[in-house]
Amino acid sequence: MKRNHSLWLAFPALAGLLAFALPFAAAQQAPAAGQSMGKIHGQVINPTGQPQANGSVGLSMDGGNTDKFTFQVDANGNFSGEAAPGTYSLIYRAPNTPKGQFTDAIKNVKIVAGQDTEANDDMSRQEYIDKMPEDQKKQLEDLKKQNADAMKANVLIKHLNDDLKTVDQDQKDIDSAPQEAAQQLGASAQRPDIDTKAAEIRTAKLADIESLMTKDTELKPDEALLWVKLGYAQSGEKKYDDAATSYKKAIDLEQASKKPRMEVIGVAEAGLGEVYARTGKVPEANAAYDAAAKDDPTRAAVHLRNEAVIFFQEHNTAAQVDAANEAIKADPNDAILYYIKGQGLIQNATIDPKTNRIVLPEDCTAAYQKYLDLAPNGQFAEEVAGILQQAGQKITSSYKAPRSH
Repeated sequence: MKRNHSLWLAFPALAGLLAFALPFAAAQQAPAAGQSMGKIHGQVINPTGQPQANGSVGLSMDGGNTDKFTFQVDANGNFSGEAAPGTYSLIYRAPNTPKGQFTDAIKNVKIVAGQDTEANDDMSRQEYIDKMPEDQKKQLEDLKKQNADAMKANVLIKHLNDDLKTVDQDQKDIDSAPQEAAQQLGASAQRPDIDTKAAEIRTAKLADIESLMTKDTELKPDEALLWVKLGYAQSGEKKYDDAATSYKKAIDLEQASKKPRMEVIGVAEAGLGEVYARTGKVPEANAAYDAAAKDDPTRAAVHLRNEAVIFFQEHNTAAQVDAANEAIKADPNDAILYYIKGQGLIQNATIDPKTNRIVLPEDCTAAYQKYLDLAPNGQFAEEVAGILQQAGQKITSSYKAPRSH
């Protein structure tokens, strides 16, 4: 059952700039007339040690009263441009800096004709911090602590996201295990060997997911998505009690959050439904899948379809018919649901003692006919057509029997 689900997590690193008025510096040397231009580039770093986004950098010769050249600072704190040769004060102004003030100044920046000068403004330098009022120094220390905490959290979140990418790929590999097994074994491989190899692939991938998510739920136990992925692995390994615990943990965490992600809740409830279905707890399974369809309506048809498929895999014919009926309400054009329904109802077929023909229940015949209507060339079309023919039923769809060789 495909249940790829990935929600990336991120915490922004805090970056603050405490701007205050600085006195103007003395006038600098003017550029010589007629000289060609030089280039300048650099980066502005705020007092927390992070790149300072936005604002402007000016080159001034009167201590910041006027700028001869002005360059915009981008989102990464970088600026660049051209200026006439000379010695300037580099003036940084944060956005919304009051007129007549600036945030910082770097003296003696020399522009040379035909050369590219690097000039950075690092406001985390002690000289700049020493000029701050005491209240702003305290604010800066608080910002640095918040920034350090956020950076630490970002390292963790990057690690978790990398693991989630690995898990997503593992789930894809599990879904394609039969094809991968057939490719590895070659065209001459027999079905039992392919099935054995596919099971080996699935087992290895499930173990990898369980190992990663066990570790990650210890690192960040309050992230519901990690518990969903852990439950997926445990369920695949038939560790049903552990899987139920993980899925319930995910549901509780997400429901208690300020902004519950209903898609995460829905996937967890559907996973819990699978656990119940695999362990013969039909009422509990129905309730869990119904909750998934209600809480995650955009995936309701998928959740209910999977319920029918799982009961079919578990050979629970009564439950598969009920589940198929519910799934058909959500998606009446899904052919496989009619096949599953028919396969459940055929258990109630009888044999006509006079003709020795199979007598199908009326709704079984209708389900098979609907399957052929929707999928006349589908995977089970030949099988279904054969059943109808054995029962003496006329096939009303566009199904055509394959030519015999």
